[in-house]
Amino acid sequence: MTHPLARLVAFACRRPWAVLGIALLLTVAAGIFVSQRFAMTTDATQLISPKVDWRLNERRMDAAFPQNGDTLLVVVDGATPEIAEAFTAALFQRMAADKAHFRRVTRPDGGDYFAREGLLFGSMDDVNAATRQMTAAQPLLGPLAGDPSLRGIAGALDTMLTGVQRGQAELADIDKPVASLADALDAQSKGKPAFFSWQALLAGDGKGALSAPKRRLILATPVLDYGSLMPGEPASDAVRGYVKALNLDAAHGARVRLTGSVPLSDEEFASLEDHAWLVGASMILFMVVTLRLAVRSWRIVGAILGTTIAGLVVTAAIGLAAVGRFNLISVAFIPLFVGLGVDFGIQLGVRFQAERLDHANRAQAMTAAAVALAGPLLLAAGAVCLGFFAFLPTDYVGIAELGVIAGIGMVIALIFAVTLLPALLMLLRPGAPQAELGNPKLAWLDDLLLRKRKLVLALFGLSMLLSIASLFWVRFDFNPFHLRNPNFEALATLNELMADPDRDPNTIDILMPNLPAAQALAAKLSRLPEVGHAITAASFVPADQAPKLAAIGNAQALLDFSLNPFAPALPASDADTIAALRHTAQGLRQTASGRDKPSADARRLADAFDHLAGAAPDARARATTLLVAPLNGMLDQMRNALAAQPVTVVTLPEAVKQDWIAKDGQARIQLTAAPAFRGSDKGLARFVAAVRKIAPDATGTAVSTQAAARTVAKAFVQAGALALVVVSLLLLAVLRSAREVAFTLAPVVLSGFLTLGTCVLIGQPINFANIIAFPLLFGVGVAFHIYFVMAWRAGATELLQSPLARAVFFSALATGSAFGSLWLSRHPGTASMGKILMLSLAWTLVCALIFEPALLGPQKRKGR
Repeated sequence: MTHPLARLVAFACRRPWAVLGIALLLTVAAGIFVSQRFAMTTDATQLISPKVDWRLNERRMDAAFPQNGDTLLVVVDGATPEIAEAFTAALFQRMAADKAHFRRVTRPDGGDYFAREGLLFGSMDDVNAATRQMTAAQPLLGPLAGDPSLRGIAGALDTMLTGVQRGQAELADIDKPVASLADALDAQSKGKPAFFSWQALLAGDGKGALSAPKRRLILATPVLDYGSLMPGEPASDAVRGYVKALNLDAAHGARVRLTGSVPLSDEEFASLEDHAWLVGASMILFMVVTLRLAVRSWRIVGAILGTTIAGLVVTAAIGLAAVGRFNLISVAFIPLFVGLGVDFGIQLGVRFQAERLDHANRAQAMTAAAVALAGPLLLAAGAVCLGFFAFLPTDYVGIAELGVIAGIGMVIALIFAVTLLPALLMLLRPGAPQAELGNPKLAWLDDLLLRKRKLVLALFGLSMLLSIASLFWVRFDFNPFHLRNPNFEALATLNELMADPDRDPNTIDILMPNLPAAQALAAKLSRLPEVGHAITAASFVPADQAPKLAAIGNAQALLDFSLNPFAPALPASDADTIAALRHTAQGLRQTASGRDKPSADARRLADAFDHLAGAAPDARARATTLLVAPLNGMLDQMRNALAAQPVTVVTLPEAVKQDWIAKDGQARIQLTAAPAFRGSDKGLARFVAAVRKIAPDATGTAVSTQAAARTVAKAFVQAGALALVVVSLLLLAVLRSAREVAFTLAPVVLSGFLTLGTCVLIGQPINFANIIAFPLLFGVGVAFHIYFVMAWRAGATELLQSPLARAVFFSALATGSAFGSLWLSRHPGTASMGKILMLSLAWTLVCALIFEPALLGPQKRKGR
């Protein structure tokens, strides 16, 4: 009785126009459906089942603190502390007012609270040192606060020079401000970037107790569009627009960068697009050239490509209908479908060409090819389909949905291969082949594999044992940051921040019923050697406030009149400024009588003041921006620091409390790893394990990274075992021979171990991206070996010389070369996927063409 697939092929050959019309209608309808219903989520949190225990902990934390989910972190670096603070404050105001792009904007390391209470977070020694520095600067602060202008700066210097001239001080005592002012004004007059910091001047070049950071942060929760491949792009573009409008660039002493979960995700897609044209062009070129070499006819190549594209469109439509929308993993059904769809096309195309040597009629040749291949193709499609469906019961939702779509795709690929492909071949009327499609030159290899069968099997057995032994060194790198381009802004900035222990993103969060419980657990966890810091809301209440406030109060009493004069000077006219500059320049020259450095610096500043006095008004305006703007910033910092007040948890600002105490009273603990456990996967694993022994419900980035790795690995182990069982049962039901089932699956298992062993040799870790290569390895491998086993059980000999071996070779070459072009991608994860695909398909081909014929051995009888 003729096989049903063969009857379908015969029908397609008799009614090619009807089949083509139906296929076109289906493809067009599917294309319209896809265009109207296409949806893809880039939310990586949806790739793993929300019912997994660690995901449940995440959801509880997100419910208590919803603002801590998707983040955009703006990093502002300034040439001086004043520039960093002023520009950050200006950018913060713009972002906070933009409700269209940002749901919440905060300053985790700045703002009014930290400006006022920041000094209290230092030690008592720090507070005493800071107040001493401020009181020591009182002679300079008074004139500057009373007249914060170029005239006031010149006047303050004039006052200090009077003290030197009277013998009350040495010129060396004021050399630091003199030299700093001279350097800044000299650079500005020469058109070079010039920046001046009063805070650095008073704090000992940024190292004293009054030192302020040159880096500031803004943390935002952006409005996202998950229907877009880069959902945070509008918010990021808004920030960059504000940066441009505010002139936050190198010319003005600022550098602004974006990082956080949202820019990192968006940047990943940007890196995928980078050089995508090269990857795509290489993929198409390799695929087309390999198909041409396989079937030796451009018309057959066109028929195979047309069939594959039509099947892909229909699969996409049914996949969308089945799962609703694609995700970051399920979209990989495209290479899986193309790889196996092209295989079906090559098998039929090569066999069709071979049959044409015996059948002048194209329809007869196509039918004969279908009769020979119907059973193997149906069994291969069924086995691969079941293999993909094996991912359904796993917690890895991304790969489970991929299994659904790819499994359905195998059915569609087979249907189109036995209907549309024959119809197109009848209509395109390819010419007859000019030569045998087998390869008689490989007779020696067929003979060698049979004569040296035991040696070949022994060598492969040894290689498998070595590969199994090497599994101990297989590295599973499930750190998502390693899949991204480290040269892109978001990841480069994050790596830089990770060097700072206070800004390490690999934190652990724990949710407690209330703040006292959180404080008690934090105290216990902080004693672990793996824990560096344990932070709660109480951490924002400074310790030892009474003596610190007393010291600050004493300084405030001494400096209040200096910093807050009752009668500040009237604004200076340009003439007043010129006169003050010339007068101070004269005083500097009179005082600088020696040849030492202080005298040389004084003469340089005198020259700078004279040059400034004789220049156009806009030069003095630029000097005002250079010197007076940071002066006002420094004076405001001192006024704020001296206005510190007692702090309790109750009086903490709402913006701070919202991050640590939920509306229902639950409290959050955040842990960072000790220095010895940062920067390595092993250290991070120990940090997580130590904390979860005490707090098993802990969550956070550090926990999620480790738990996601285990979930993914477990999903692949479960799916692999289930696929092996169900495919074995299917093969046993069809082949009715446990021996032949082993002949089919043993090479698949062997190629998998050899691929992993090769990864060890070349130092290639398995990661979230390249692990997708293994389902393709399984699908293609099962299909190839089914073809050989069924041909062998039907009595075929000299397998390597047959058209089947040619079809298998070029099918593997087409899939491997096409998707191996992913190796050219600038995205590290995609490039590693291309590498693993090439390796796995190379070993699949070796096992199919060398190991399988040796394993099958010579025919014991003619047929079955």
